[in-house]
Amino acid sequence: MESLETILHVRDLTLIKEDRIILDNVNIQVKKGEVCAILGDNGAGKSSMAYTIMGLSDFKPTRGRIIFLGQDISLLSINERAKRGISLAWQEPTRFEGLQVKDYLTLSCKDNPTKYLEMVGLDGKKYLERAVDNSLSGGERKRIELASILSLKPKLVILDEPDSGIDILGMGYLKKIIDGFKLEGSSILLITHQRDVLQLADSAYLLCNGRVNYQGEAKEVTKYYRAKCSKCSEGGKNNGEP
Repeated sequence: MESLETILHVRDLTLIKEDRIILDNVNIQVKKGEVCAILGDNGAGKSSMAYTIMGLSDFKPTRGRIIFLGQDISLLSINERAKRGISLAWQEPTRFEGLQVKDYLTLSCKDNPTKYLEMVGLDGKKYLERAVDNSLSGGERKRIELASILSLKPKLVILDEPDSGIDILGMGYLKKIIDGFKLEGSSILLITHQRDVLQLADSAYLLCNGRVNYQGEAKEVTKYYRAKCSKCSEGGKNNGEP
């Protein structure tokens, strides 16, 4: 039986694709209300782990279990996982030609969309009538996607490289967004390759070539990474992650 304080428990997770080991016996836990970071260089397996937890069809575990709120969800579809309260903010936000921001933000939530735009640093009056398409910059679409997920009030949100491609989004704005998720009652799994982003986390895991290399409080993992990994010749080698 899982601890009531553990919202997500990944047990011995292994993912093999085309004879390549992408994830190798990964174990992580996310506690209720915490920000847990997964740190690793490009190709370490971070996004693959996010997609496997979310339940994308091409990322079914070869071995291991994914326990969410005490229930094994390893065989559930992405839709079933979403219904249970898991959301994923993609590294590259989606475009929706012809769909206005106000409609996008109220697809699954009837709350005032302006509130959530303001939580990600956007002026609601300026953006509500805009279309979620190429007329928006990558950073604007990223923020609007985060506003949409905030409106869902997920139990667990996976932020895949949330600082990637966000124009003029400094650590202050990123902290504000993370605080917004915490205010809505969400636990956060924060995927990043930036050591500086770890200062926003409570706990962290260092992923290297598909394996957990180190874990602990975020400050400890940052210190370990700086001392042991920055000069590692294997850091960032391709392990088959897309």
